[in-house]
Amino acid sequence: MPVQTDTVIQFSGLKSGFYDYDFTLGKEFFEGFENEDLNDGEVHFQVNLEKKERLMLFHISFDGMVKTQCDRCLGMMEVPVEGNHLLTVRISDKEQESEDEDVVILPDSENSIDLAQWLYEYVVIALPLQHVHPDDENGNSTCDPEMLKYITAESDEESETSNPTGEIDPRWAKLMDLKQGE
Repeated sequence: MPVQTDTVIQFSGLKSGFYDYDFTLGKEFFEGFENEDLNDGEVHFQVNLEKKERLMLFHISFDGMVKTQCDRCLGMMEVPVEGNHLLTVRISDKEQESEDEDVVILPDSENSIDLAQWLYEYVVIALPLQHVHPDDENGNSTCDPEMLKYITAESDEESETSNPTGEIDPRWAKLMDLKQGE
């Protein structure tokens, strides 16, 4: 089974049954979506199509690495991604919209479907909310050390500016008393 980079699946002419597709998508694919946070990587998709007369079920699983910017040091980092999704495609003689984002309704006149948008969205959903370089085995940050110097210096400077005497604001002291009394 050859690996494809074209995400269009021609379904007209396919008999009812099961069909397998493999896609390996990289930098060129991600750059096409013009998302500056995600524009490189290599992700392998396995798509199992179950075709019925007026219904297609796309069982999509994927794994790979994408490159994105670290939220802490702004350096580039690799983030592993993986997932499994089911995309349902119905063929209809009426033009209509689906209310379910995982159900697509295509008119009878269509003979192919481009999975690119769904594949991209599945990768984006698989990304963690926060992208930060992992710590090493000793618990030290693997972020860019030069950038960490600036972050630490700015943080220290901010705490000195906001509270130069080190005294606790009386309003916060009252709240601390309430919390400790619980």
